[in-house]
Amino acid sequence: MTLGRLGLPAPAARDDDALEVPHLRRNLLALGGDLGLFLIGLSFGSQSTVLPAFVASLGAPNVVVGAIPAVMTAGWFLPSLFVAGHTQALPRKLPFVLRYTIWERLPLLGLAFVAFFLAARAPALAQALVLLMLLLLTTVGGALMPAWLDVVGRSIPTRLRGRFFAAASVLGSVGGLGGGLATTYILATVPAPAGYGVCFLGGALFMALSFAALAATREPPAAPPAGAVPLAAHLRQVPGLLRAEPNLAWFLLARGLAAFGAMASGFYTVYALRAWAAPAWEVGVFTTVLLLGQTAGNVALGWLADRAGHRLVIIAGVAASVLANVLALLAPSLRTFLAVFVLYGVQVAAINVSWLPVLLEFAPTVELRPTYVGLGNTFLAPAAFAAPLLAGVAADRLGFGWTFAVSTLFGLIALALLVARVRDPRHAGAPSPP
Repeated sequence: MTLGRLGLPAPAARDDDALEVPHLRRNLLALGGDLGLFLIGLSFGSQSTVLPAFVASLGAPNVVVGAIPAVMTAGWFLPSLFVAGHTQALPRKLPFVLRYTIWERLPLLGLAFVAFFLAARAPALAQALVLLMLLLLTTVGGALMPAWLDVVGRSIPTRLRGRFFAAASVLGSVGGLGGGLATTYILATVPAPAGYGVCFLGGALFMALSFAALAATREPPAAPPAGAVPLAAHLRQVPGLLRAEPNLAWFLLARGLAAFGAMASGFYTVYALRAWAAPAWEVGVFTTVLLLGQTAGNVALGWLADRAGHRLVIIAGVAASVLANVLALLAPSLRTFLAVFVLYGVQVAAINVSWLPVLLEFAPTVELRPTYVGLGNTFLAPAAFAAPLLAGVAADRLGFGWTFAVSTLFGLIALALLVARVRDPRHAGAPSPP
């Protein structure tokens, strides 16, 4: 697969040796603040704790609970490849992101409206609207992902990128710890469903602050883009690209299997609440413990990513997912089960630190980054959508134990592929622009 076949000129020179990146300090703060505050906002409506508890309080079956991570992950990942060609042709990516990102932030206000005004009166409608709001939030975010990550890739050099994502995630985790404590207090003092509405309002506030940080970014200049490639022609290039890069193909397969390995994570909260008849305020405890594991994971894995590459971080995250499922099967008490959320936090940290940045390193040129990000995200979408729904059906028909066991099996297969077949692109001879 040549650059000419992708409609791009070969770059005149790689920018690996660039020592100075324009506005580096400002963009580290602005983009880090954007990501960190965005993650804090999401913690007030955590898909692993708050949202499952909210829809369960509305009488939702397990299939609807499983639909939450299915809808969100499909939204985050599916649109990316279909907009990558358009993104690649934009001379500047940041104005495109700023123009449309408002639509991935407003849905938290929509969730608050549902909680305050519809949940008690029309719970079935409220469940449908929750999924619709989550679909809007994530689909817009997924469409903007190649552009946003390209801005990050040109603003933050490779040597700092692991620690950048780790530091932003630590900000999100530490802020999320406060959010978890606030969630615990709110849900203990404000009766449901209004308590959930207050949580969603808190999330909307941090989403607004995140937008302000993003707007302060100074996008570095880029080489003049090639003309836009029609969508059909852009998609026809994908099979040849995968044939030319078996390492990428193995990585995408392992990533899809890892999604099935993590499919039980959306049921940790529901299982813990039901198995030990825990009160609703324990959801805040689960969120806090999860964020503690995530914070520790971010610090350690960000350092590891910059020094040893993203592959080892991804392996550690999948291993944590496998251990979480095994412990969920064996935990004898609610307090022991809290370790499941710690391990799940480590898994989330690995995702935050490495799953997206590694796609930048697979890309052989700066110009191709949007295509590789889109390819990596969109190829994950079917598994990311199907896995939680499969988990929901399994939980309803076979019980939570079988769900945890099958998830463990998929995780072990993904782990074996990552160890045996996938090479870190940073050390596999592929050029890695800063």
